Amino acid sequence: MFDARLRPLIDPPLNAMARVITKTGVSANTLTFVGLALGLGGATAIAFDALWLGLALIVANRVFDGLDGAVARATGPTALGGYFDIVADFAFYVSVPLGFGALSPANTLPALVLVASFVLTGVSFLAFAVVAAERGKSTQAHGKKSFFYSTGLAEGTETIAVFLAMCLLPGWFAAIAYAYAALCVLTVFQRSAVAVFVFRD
Repeated sequence: MFDARLRPLIDPPLNAMARVITKTGVSANTLTFVGLALGLGGATAIAFDALWLGLALIVANRVFDGLDGAVARATGPTALGGYFDIVADFAFYVSVPLGFGALSPANTLPALVLVASFVLTGVSFLAFAVVAAERGKSTQAHGKKSFFYSTGLAEGTETIAVFLAMCLLPGWFAAIAYAYAALCVLTVFQRSAVAVFVFRD
């Protein structure tokens, strides 16, 4: 919901950093995998009750996720890079609820519900992108991407805000997880309604 609105604020500093990084020869794919390692490390830290470390690594993951896109735009985006980026994103998104699920047995069910809602949201997102590509549709509302990014109620910004809230308020994990899972399901319905309008023959 807020991703596209934040792009004018976050793109300039990311692009400036990307210009420096490209001079070192570090590739966008390298940044993607470093970011993924940081994100998975954050989920692992959460599982071992190191919540502040988990929070810091989640933030670091998002910085690298922004940088890999900026470097890709500077050097020329590739289909393989786009593939790695989306796989890394979803691996990270799923890992954090699993970390909280491992942290406490009381978190198991809400963590599973949240992961299931992420799967539904991801499927609707990727299905929309596939059909949009087949129909030659494009958008740069989320910046220049390797494929069509459809806007939804629950996007990256909201997900990270939720993860940070979980780290800061671990006792509220279940309530936050259920509430955000509901928003993810609403996103699936919202995206499906848009698909009916946009893809109708």
